[in-house]
Amino acid sequence: MTPEFKTTDLCDEHEGAVEVCEPMFRSYGGRRRFAGPASTVSCLDDNSRVREAVGEPGHGRVLVVDGGGSRQCALLGDLLAARAVENGWAGVVVHGCVRDTAVIAGLDLGVLAIDAHPRRSKKRGEGHREVTVRFGGVSFHPGAWVYADEDGVVVAAGRLSSGSGA
Repeated sequence: MTPEFKTTDLCDEHEGAVEVCEPMFRSYGGRRRFAGPASTVSCLDDNSRVREAVGEPGHGRVLVVDGGGSRQCALLGDLLAARAVENGWAGVVVHGCVRDTAVIAGLDLGVLAIDAHPRRSKKRGEGHREVTVRFGGVSFHPGAWVYADEDGVVVAAGRLSSGSGA
């Protein structure tokens, strides 16, 4: 089910109560519009914590992955994206790269990333979960609401209502 909201309306209706991420993402998933409470991962070129997170029930959450903007490897590929779908995640926002983009495009999952890269990440068990991450001029706190659509990414402390039905 596609959420009924537009980030443009949320910005207009909740000015001052939302943060707007700087434009930096491309959409790779089959779901173009998604929203939910944030679950966060901080990692650099090691997707061990991403694998851990998508292996757990998502309950409609959005996994926000701060990969430091690295373009050295991908932090999400088709297998982990499929696992996210199976476990009920609404979407994944990656401040880094993804791979297997043709497969990811066919999944019912929102996926935003700064670029695609064919190299897989290292698996050293590094990184942190459920910590505040910051990129694109926005702080993503665990539990904050993330709204993403064709126009961008908006973050709010809690769930927002909108005249368009959010």
